[in-house]
Amino acid sequence: MLSTNLPEPAAGDADTAEVDVAIIGTGFAGLGAAIRLMQEGMTDIVVFERADEVGGVWRENRYPGCACDTASHLYSFSFAPKADWSRRFAGRDEIFTYLKQCATQFGVRPHIRFGHAVRRAAWDEEGLHWHVETSEGTYAAQALICGVGAHSQPVIPDLPGQGRFEGKVFHSSGWPEGFDPSGRRVAVVGTGASAVQIVPALQPHAEHLTLFQRTPAWVVPHGNWEIPPAVHDLFRRLPVLLRVWRFALHHLREATGWLFWDRRVARLVEPLVRYWMRRQISDPDLHETLIPDYTLGCKRILHSDTYLPTLSEPNVTVVDGGACEVHPGGVSGPEGVSGPEGVSGPAGPHDADVIVYCTGFQSTKMPLSHSIYGREGQALAETWGDSPRAHLGTTVAGYPNLFLLRGPNTGLGHNSVLPMIEAQIEHILGALRHMNATGVAGVEPRAAAQARFVRQVDRWSEGTVWTDGGCRSWYLDDTGRNAVLWPRSVAAFRRRAADFDPSEYATIRHARGHAAAR
Repeated sequence: MLSTNLPEPAAGDADTAEVDVAIIGTGFAGLGAAIRLMQEGMTDIVVFERADEVGGVWRENRYPGCACDTASHLYSFSFAPKADWSRRFAGRDEIFTYLKQCATQFGVRPHIRFGHAVRRAAWDEEGLHWHVETSEGTYAAQALICGVGAHSQPVIPDLPGQGRFEGKVFHSSGWPEGFDPSGRRVAVVGTGASAVQIVPALQPHAEHLTLFQRTPAWVVPHGNWEIPPAVHDLFRRLPVLLRVWRFALHHLREATGWLFWDRRVARLVEPLVRYWMRRQISDPDLHETLIPDYTLGCKRILHSDTYLPTLSEPNVTVVDGGACEVHPGGVSGPEGVSGPEGVSGPAGPHDADVIVYCTGFQSTKMPLSHSIYGREGQALAETWGDSPRAHLGTTVAGYPNLFLLRGPNTGLGHNSVLPMIEAQIEHILGALRHMNATGVAGVEPRAAAQARFVRQVDRWSEGTVWTDGGCRSWYLDDTGRNAVLWPRSVAAFRRRAADFDPSEYATIRHARGHAAAR
């Protein structure tokens, strides 16, 4: 049974602290789960955080220009709406502050074990609990909630010659404290969401900036205007107006989903976006280089009013092709692309004393999947192979009492992901209530139920811009399957996932010292 006692931290590897629920991560997912469990009276929880503060990606990412491309008023918990966002699209510091405030306001901090990196989590078939090994001690938990997001493990391409580079190298998610780009020759590798924010922030200060573009991105207007203080006051005094505004924004964003689900809609919008992009690019020689030929939405659509104009500045070079090789003093592109002195090909690198990798994250491979072991002693990564699958993106057959937040097919291309996370959390709460009410030791999805859900997602993904849009994006796994995005509306996911259906789950009962699934 789930109790209400606050756990004591483990004293060391020899001791094991027992808790009802262990949560990994303190981003929106992990904090949201902890808050909702506590609101339901389930206080015997522990939250593992490898760093010394909450925040997840909003703690780790601190590069210049870092901001959210989801409207601010949609980027807060439904149970903690924020009335005073400063801009239409909030910056990193403001979101980070919001998460720290939530951790304090809702009393989560006493349950957080900072500096606890989870090394291994294994289901104990005899003890009917999860055995969790962290860098600072071991824990036994009846249920394990993994709130480690899709953007926690950076990807750095394995380019020849990286060890020879004589300058500074870092990924966008590992921005060095106090880094000053003034007078530097900067090579930016990649043109994803972080590059669109970093390039305009660095260009005015850098001596020269070289952008290596493997694939051009569709870019749309941002319109990140300031929100007047009068609006803040109005939303504080009349919270119902804030709820109405959030409702309207949410449903406006829901309507844009058709652009992704139906390629015909994307084709209708493309000429407008292409026209706007051409007007943003002052150098006509860059038009063909920077405007994609794949379907709008096939890759993540980027939001910026400054990125495209920046690429026409005299101290910027756009290399039409990915980085091929690193040299002691620079980076070379593909054959036929001229270097700064007119030298063609990899033999003539573009001079650089700083390399910034804006190359994304392992979005289809949950970092901890190699460290989570289920009923048969198999790692989750082995169970998944090249294509991660989960029932409702939340539970996995063979892994009792394991709940994934932001699991396979729970990402979005058109709306705020927070309602998706909250729907998953409600599903988890339903599972825990069911366990309490029936006295069972655990639940896991029936293989047939999981397979039905995955088939439905795959069927809905057919014909979308992600699978048939003419590009290869990070939404697709190694098999070419959409393993990241939910191919329908948020409302459809909430209807399907928020309520826990016991018929889709096998229960695990005590049977003379060992588990028996029924």
